[in-house]
Amino acid sequence: MTIINKTCQFVEEKLAGDGSGHDWWHIYRVWNLAKNIAEQEKANLRIVELSALLHDIADWKFHDGDDSKGPQMAEQFLTENQVEREVIDPVVDIVATISYKGAGVATPMKTLEGKVVQDADRLDAIGAMGI
Repeated sequence: MTIINKTCQFVEEKLAGDGSGHDWWHIYRVWNLAKNIAEQEKANLRIVELSALLHDIADWKFHDGDDSKGPQMAEQFLTENQVEREVIDPVVDIVATISYKGAGVATPMKTLEGKVVQDADRLDAIGAMGI
């Protein structure tokens, strides 16, 4: 089983039953949008896919404002699955930075891959399903 398939399975199980809009189907839509954008922008597809799949794994809004839980969970999962450090670090950074806090709080992405996933996430949020 590939790391992408393992990640899909992990995330789908983790978010099963979520009723907040941060469920597997949101992740699935973001993942597909991100793949399409990454292809057009020539971004690192492995980093984009893993980041898109893990971006809401433990969103701060559902963990008493603890914005470290998601990045920690993503890093632990990727490390346990022997993903190389040069992929883990940018994925964890994207998971740590992606959450939309609103109220004028800037969430700048440092990498093309981060921008791709953030755009896909926001496009899904303002799309028909997000509304």
